Amino acid sequence: MKALLSRTKFNRESSTAPKHIEFIAQQKVYFVSTTAETGTVNLSPKGGDSLRVINSTTIAWLNHTGSGNESAAHVLINPRMTVMFCAFEGSPLILRAYGNATVLHQGDEQWHEYIELFPHSVASRKIFLHCIAMVQSSCGMSVPYYAYQTDREVLAKSAVKQGKSGIEKYWIKKNQQSIDGFDTDIVKRSALLEE
Repeated sequence: MKALLSRTKFNRESSTAPKHIEFIAQQKVYFVSTTAETGTVNLSPKGGDSLRVINSTTIAWLNHTGSGNESAAHVLINPRMTVMFCAFEGSPLILRAYGNATVLHQGDEQWHEYIELFPHSVASRKIFLHCIAMVQSSCGMSVPYYAYQTDREVLAKSAVKQGKSGIEKYWIKKNQQSIDGFDTDIVKRSALLEE
């Protein structure tokens, strides 16, 4: 397998892994895209302290509880995933990591191996392990400058207010299927009991 963050296209100079890893570490937002063979293509922005470079071929990102659960449903059907990073300050750069992903739920054996890498949150829903096959860099010269101010606190405050049982009830009510009706396995793989 090709090493993460070292194979590039649209860039005539060879890039080194440390340069790309440093760029990823500086980003406050990233974008994740998944799809099944049919149905809706999903593209989601992600933020907060939710992504880790595990090694030269793997990144992990923590998924918090939200209204949709598309990525989990898609990965169970089709593991392809693209994660995109985009410079909104400094030198222009777009970095896309292409590969296949697996999803970990709280009931999965590997959950505890990875959850400790992230800040504790009652809203932690899943962890995605993205095995990178290729990285593509491009200039991003048409992307405008944006200044980071701060992370939003609404999701964290809402999760604390709901508590663990409230979050789990939300998973049962809202997160068991994608908008296209694909199962997410969240109840079974998180070891929840439906009421």
